[in-house]
Amino acid sequence: VCRRPTIAPLSLLSSNINPQSSTGVQGQTCEGNCGKQLDFCSCHPTCKSLKNCCADYKQYCVELFPYSGTIFGGTDFIVLEASFNKSSQIICKFNNNTNTVGYVDENSRGHCISPLLYETGWVPLHISSDNGTTFSRVGAWLAVHTGKLDSKFKATLVNSTKWQYYGTPNVGGTLEMTWNTSLVRAERVNIELWGYRETGEPYSDYWQGEWEYLYSLAKNQPNNGSFSFLPKPAANGFSSWELGSVRISPSTYPDGTWNVQAAWTEDHALAWHLEEKFRQNSTAWALEKCVAWDQLENQLPNFLNEIIDCPCTLAQARADTGRFHTDYGCDIEKGSVCTYHPGSVHCVRAIQASPKYAAGQQCCYDSTGAQVLTADSIGGSTPDRAHDWGSPPYKRPPRIPGQSHWVYDVLSFYYCCLWSDNCHYYFKHRPSSDCRRYQSPSSAVVFGDPHFITFDGVSYSFNGKGEYTLVSSEMKQLTIQGRTEPVNETIKATQLSAVAMKEASSDVIEVRLVSGHNGLEVLQNQKTLSFTEQTWMDLYGVFVFSPTPTNVTVMFPSGAGVEVRLRGGTMTTTVLLPEEFTDSTLGLLGKMNGDATDDLVLSNGELVQNQSNPEELFSFGVSWAVSNKSALFTYDSEYLLDTYYHAPRHDHSFIPMFSAPERPDDPLGQQASEICTGEGSKFCRYDILVGRSPSMGNATKLSFQSHISLVDDLKPVISCGWLSPPNNGRKEGTTYLQGAKVQLFCDDGFTLKGSAERVCQENGLWSGEETTCVVPRIVAGSVIGALALIVIITTIVLASKKQKRCSTVSKIYTPNKN
Repeated sequence: VCRRPTIAPLSLLSSNINPQSSTGVQGQTCEGNCGKQLDFCSCHPTCKSLKNCCADYKQYCVELFPYSGTIFGGTDFIVLEASFNKSSQIICKFNNNTNTVGYVDENSRGHCISPLLYETGWVPLHISSDNGTTFSRVGAWLAVHTGKLDSKFKATLVNSTKWQYYGTPNVGGTLEMTWNTSLVRAERVNIELWGYRETGEPYSDYWQGEWEYLYSLAKNQPNNGSFSFLPKPAANGFSSWELGSVRISPSTYPDGTWNVQAAWTEDHALAWHLEEKFRQNSTAWALEKCVAWDQLENQLPNFLNEIIDCPCTLAQARADTGRFHTDYGCDIEKGSVCTYHPGSVHCVRAIQASPKYAAGQQCCYDSTGAQVLTADSIGGSTPDRAHDWGSPPYKRPPRIPGQSHWVYDVLSFYYCCLWSDNCHYYFKHRPSSDCRRYQSPSSAVVFGDPHFITFDGVSYSFNGKGEYTLVSSEMKQLTIQGRTEPVNETIKATQLSAVAMKEASSDVIEVRLVSGHNGLEVLQNQKTLSFTEQTWMDLYGVFVFSPTPTNVTVMFPSGAGVEVRLRGGTMTTTVLLPEEFTDSTLGLLGKMNGDATDDLVLSNGELVQNQSNPEELFSFGVSWAVSNKSALFTYDSEYLLDTYYHAPRHDHSFIPMFSAPERPDDPLGQQASEICTGEGSKFCRYDILVGRSPSMGNATKLSFQSHISLVDDLKPVISCGWLSPPNNGRKEGTTYLQGAKVQLFCDDGFTLKGSAERVCQENGLWSGEETTCVVPRIVAGSVIGALALIVIITTIVLASKKQKRCSTVSKIYTPNKN
C-alpha cells in the first residue's frame, strides 16, 4: 500500500535553529526519528533547505539511487551518503515484511536488492547493517508497473509477437532475447522462466496471486547481453503455466533464488512452452480454453454496470485528464502502434478502478476521432475485469498490477481472438461501453498575472499577494490552494507561484515554480519528488504524472484533475471536475452549477453584485485568503517563512494596479497591439502593459486560447448508441454521434423493409424506422405456388398409384365366374 509519510506541523518547520546545535552533545539523533522535528534540530525533509538538519540526518534518513524499479524486483540500488563498514551485514526490509540481502561495495557504500512485490507505489524501506538485529536507516522504494518502466531497465523479447504466437501455424524457429549487461552484476548468468497464476475462488478471501520459479532455459551462460534458444514443450506439467517472464540472474545463486539482482522480460503469454497438443492444433486448443473461460465468466459477477462510460470522442478522452490517461499499448504520441486494437490510433484507460470489483475501462478511437466499438471491429474498446494498473490496496487479485489483468482479460483474448477466431465469446463478456452516459467535466483556469476563468465561464483578474483558496468542496473533501507573489519588486501585479491540494486523507501535493521560473517542482507531504526516473507515481490517495519539468497533472479518486503547465515563466493551473461536484464548490474558481450569475461568492456567503467592478472583485479574492490552520503549503525557506507563514496570508499593504494603463507614448503599446488580438486580449494587454513583459503577455494569450480549446473539446455531444446491421444484411457507417449517417443494405435475394438510411438526431434517437431484410412477396408467392403445385401433383400421382393397386387386388381376389 502507498503509505502516507508524516507531515511535520508548520509551527515546527518554521523554527529557526542553528545547525551547529545539532551535535551529539545535545543527544539529538535522527535514528528512529526520520520525518520528525526534534528540540534542537530537524529530521524532516525540509531541514535540508532550512539548514537545520541533525548532524546524522543523511545517515539515517536515506536517499536511494536509483529510487525506482520493476515490481518484479532484482534492482540493485545504492544507499546514498550513508557510510557502512566493510564488515556490515546489510539486510533490507521492504514494507515491514519482505527482506533481501544487501552488500557493501569497495567504496563502503551500502546496496540493497529490490524484492518481487505485488503492488506499485512508494514502499517503506528499513535497512539493517547488523544482519537484521536493528533496522535504523529509513527510506522509501518506488515499485513500478512493468508496462510503465523504461525499456532500458528490462530484458527485451526480440520480435515479441513471435514469442507469443509460437506454435501457431507458420510460427516457429529460434527465439532471441537481449538485455543491458549492467543490469546483472555477474560474469555468468542463468536464464530462468518464472510463471504467474491466481488460485482460489474469485472474490473470496482465498483468492491469491503467486509467482513461482518453473525451470531454467540455460545455466552458467556468459553475461553478454543476448540469448537465443529453440523452444520445446515444457516437461513435468509446467506447460500448464500460461503467463510468465524470463529472468536473467547471476549463476552463483541456486536455481530460482528469490530477490537477487536480476533483469526481467515483460510478462507475456507463454505460447512457446505450451504442450505439444497446442502445436499440433493451436486453434482447437485455444477454442477449448476460450469456451472454458466463457463458462467461468458466466459464473462471475457482472462488473460492467459499475465502470465509467467512455468519452464520445478522442478530443474528450485526451482532455478529461482527471479520469482518463493514455494507454501505453496504443499511444498516438508514439506512432499509434496498437497491437491489440487494429484500426485504432489512440486508447485511454480510466485512471481509477471501479469501487467494488476493481475493474477497468479502456476506450479506443480511430483516425477520425470516433470511438471504435467491438461490435464493429476486433480493434474496439474493451472493459477489463481487472484494471491493468492495479488498484489500492493491491497485493491480491484482482488488484495486482498487470498480472491480474493478464489472467482475466488478456490471456482470454489470446484464446478467443488471437490463437483462434472466436472473438464472439470474448466480446460477449467484454463489450465496448458506448458514451451515452458519459458526462464531460467542467474546467476552470488560473493564468498570467493572475487571471481567472471559473467553471461557469466568468472571467476576471485578481492581483492579491498571498495564499488563497482556489477550490473548496466540503462534500468531496477537496481543497486546492494557490499562492501568488509579485512579478518583481517594482510592478504592482502578482502571478501564481504555487498550488497545493489534497482530497480527503490523501497525500498533500504541491506544485511550485523553481528558482529562475524555468521548471516546476512537485512536493509530496513537503518532500520533493524526483521525476528523473519515472513520469508516473502512485501515491496515497492520488496519482501524479509529470512527463517533463514544465508539465504536471494530479489525479484524485473523485475524478478531479489538476493540470499545471509552465508557459513563458508563468504557471497556468487548470482544474477539471466531474459532474458530481455540481453545487459543491466555492473559492476563486467559482460555484460550479452552470449559472454564471452566482459564481463569485465571498467566503462569508455574500454574492459579488457587480462582476465588472475591480474593487469588488478584489474584496472577493481577499475573502478567500487561507488561514494558518488550513494552509497546505510548504515553508522551507526564510523567504517563505517571512513572506507567508509569519505574515498575514493576504498582504493588505500590497495594492495592485487594477487596469492596464493606455498611454500613447508607452514603448510596449505597439507590441501589445500586435500580440494581443481576439478574445481575451484584455488579459494579454494587462500582462504586457502592467507586467511589462511581452513574453508574459504572449504566454497569457496562449493559456487563454488553450483553455478555450479545452472547453470546446469537452463540449457534450449526443450519442444515439450502436446501431446493428439487419439480419441478412449489412451497414456502412460506424459513427453514432449526432448528425452521423448509417446506411443499411440487404444481401442478395432479400428486400429492405424500413429505413435505408438512419441519422442520429439531437434527441439521441435514430431517425426513421427499424430496418429488416425480408424475402420479396413475388418470390414468396412463386415459392408458395410452386409448393402447392408440387403437393397437387404428388397427391394425383399417389391417388393414381393407389387406384392401380386397388384394381390389381380386385382382379386377384374376384372369383372366376366361369
